[in-house]
Amino acid sequence: MSRLSTDPIADMLTRIRNAVAVNRSEITLPHSGIKEAVAKLLKESNFVNDVRVEDATVGKSLVIVISDTRQGARISEIVRLSTPGRRHYATVEEIPVVKQGRGLVIISTSKGVMTGQQAKSANIGGELICKVY
Repeated sequence: MSRLSTDPIADMLTRIRNAVAVNRSEITLPHSGIKEAVAKLLKESNFVNDVRVEDATVGKSLVIVISDTRQGARISEIVRLSTPGRRHYATVEEIPVVKQGRGLVIISTSKGVMTGQQAKSANIGGELICKVY
């Protein structure tokens, strides 16, 4: 069986979702620039505690600390919106609001990966990556 995923972002989100379900405090996954950018946005939005890049035997690893061992995870729901088979794009007016502003949507734009609120303030649209609550 191959360890190569056809959708590495969906793989990352599934690992986070599974870790939250079994109360794991951190996960380790193969590194990529887009996964690091998404994880850093989750940290900036206070959904995860820490994100760091470590050297592995081959390449790099991305370590995401979801929560402390004493407290529960702050992620209730994390869903992939755009897939390799079906891309979802949104203009500035079409960027969704998640849970009346309590959640966030992550968008890949021409200016980089950012939250929906940052994209609205920069007046640009892009590909909807995921939504988090």
